[in-house]
Amino acid sequence: MATFDRYMLSQLTVTFGFFAFILVAVYWVNRAIVLFEDLISDGHTALVFLEFTALALPNVILLVLPVAGFVASIYVANRLISESEMVVMQSAGHSAKRLMVPALVFGVGIFVMMSILSHILVPISRTALAEREGELSQDVTTQFLNAGRFVHPSNDLTIYVREFSETGELRDILLTDDRSANIQTIYTANRAFLIKTETGPRLVMLSGQTQTLNRTTDRLSFVTFTELTYDLGALIPSSKERVLNMRELFTPALLRGDQADLDRTNSTTAIFKAQAHGRFSKPLLGMILPLLGVAVMLVGGFNRMGVSRQILASAVIIILVQMLFNAGENAAISNPTMWPMIYIPIAFAVALLWMLLFLTARPSLFSKRKRMAA
Repeated sequence: MATFDRYMLSQLTVTFGFFAFILVAVYWVNRAIVLFEDLISDGHTALVFLEFTALALPNVILLVLPVAGFVASIYVANRLISESEMVVMQSAGHSAKRLMVPALVFGVGIFVMMSILSHILVPISRTALAEREGELSQDVTTQFLNAGRFVHPSNDLTIYVREFSETGELRDILLTDDRSANIQTIYTANRAFLIKTETGPRLVMLSGQTQTLNRTTDRLSFVTFTELTYDLGALIPSSKERVLNMRELFTPALLRGDQADLDRTNSTTAIFKAQAHGRFSKPLLGMILPLLGVAVMLVGGFNRMGVSRQILASAVIIILVQMLFNAGENAAISNPTMWPMIYIPIAFAVALLWMLLFLTARPSLFSKRKRMAA
């Protein structure tokens, strides 16, 4: 690559990294606030919160990469034009297509990153996230045992734990079992441990007492124990085969559309195809958008009044592309034979790019317009 190409590519890469970091941070903060409240309020640790946010990052990065690439290309092209660097290169004989080479290399880099994310990292992270959520839903400690709080797993059960030790020991336990119509039992213990068994978790209470009230005879009995085991398996809903999210499947599985996968995801062949081809079209769009950004800024040449019109045109273009993508995706979801509609935004972006390069290579068209207006 020529010196100018390397210079422009480095500027695009640095600027892209900055905008991608900002967009990911903004999206992550909005998501993290809700996630933090849900996890911490349920008694989970900060490590669990960090684990969940890390697993959600690949999808967030995939969403912001095209926008970051488009904005970076507009920003860099605008700066090169305003500082006359682009004008000097054009005066030296570089055509608009030649000046697009760094943007093309930059777009290919975005295409590779988005392809890896779409086809590999996002499905893996979504699967890991879903499995982790399933594990937490079966975790009796985080569901029912929160230190310093009265927890009601059902209307007839109340559990209180004063604190947890660093070794996982539960201290000062109160458990009220009122599930029987005639018998109410209150368990208290100084210490307790949770153990896992094949039939579910069990609470082993040490040095405690049971108080049993027989409502039929109105008799209250006390029993002191040194060790008592209480079955907590009944408090946890039985684990069922979770509904698979189609975004957890790899692209070949989506293209095949096996009936077993369709049943597990409660989905259709059309939705599978739309999801699979969307994984191809989004990286392609991410590659073309930086080229469009630079091409839009080159239209009209240097102007001392700035490039506000080009920037406005860029905003209109990305809105149109997104609208076309949404329309194509909806059409593909409604009919499995309409999956080519997903590539309409790609065709539109390519046609628009060639039109912009055509106009950029013929600046006389703009000068004629100005003379006619005068």
